[in-house]
Amino acid sequence: MNDVMTPYKTEQEAFWAGDFGDDYIGRNEPVAEYMAGQLFFFARALEKVRPAPASLCELGANIGLNLRALKLLFPHAHQSCVEINAQAVARLRRDGVGDEVVHDSILNFTPTRQSELVLIKGVMIHLNPGVLPEVYRKLAACSSRHVLIAEYYNRRPEEVAYRNHQGRMFRRDFGGEFMDACPEFALADYGFSYHRDPREQQDDITWFLFERRG
Repeated sequence: MNDVMTPYKTEQEAFWAGDFGDDYIGRNEPVAEYMAGQLFFFARALEKVRPAPASLCELGANIGLNLRALKLLFPHAHQSCVEINAQAVARLRRDGVGDEVVHDSILNFTPTRQSELVLIKGVMIHLNPGVLPEVYRKLAACSSRHVLIAEYYNRRPEEVAYRNHQGRMFRRDFGGEFMDACPEFALADYGFSYHRDPREQQDDITWFLFERRG
C-alpha cells in the first residue's frame, strides 16, 4: 500500500493532510439519513452508466461516504480510492471501505490501471486552481469509460472564504474545463442538487457525467 509523498506541491494539500483534514472527519459521519441521500444522489447522477461498472475509483475519498453508497448501487464493482489524510486512510482500512486504498495526494498519485467509472466529488473546489489541468488529465487517464465530477459551480472562477480560511475554496465551471482539457470524453448527462431537497441532503452541487468517445 502506498505511503503519501511529501513535500506537497501546494499548500492546499498540506492543509487537508493536516489538522484541518483530521477535524473534517468528525463532521462527516455515515448517519443513516445522509447515506440515504447519497444513494439517491448517485442513483440519479449515474442513471446512464449502463451496464453497471465492473470497477470504480474515487479521487479524494475521505472516510468513504461516497464509496459506501456506491457499494449499494454497484455491489459487484471493484472499488479503489485515493486519499491524502492519514486518519481518513486508517478509517477506510479499519472499516473495510474500498478494495484498494491508496494513501497519496491526487497530484502525486500515478494510476497503474483504469477503472470503468472514476469520480471526484467536493474535492476540486479545495485544490489549488493552478493544478486543475493536471487533475483533469489524471481523471481522464484513470477512466476507461465514465467520469463523474460533482462540485460547486460558477460560470467564472472565483474564490470563496471557507471556515474563516482564505485560499481554500474555489468555484468554477469544472465540467466545462474538463471537456476542453479532455476532448476524448463527451458530456453524457448533468444536473443540479438543491440543498433544500430532502431526498438528497446535498449542498448546491452541480454534477457532470462524461463518457469516453468511441
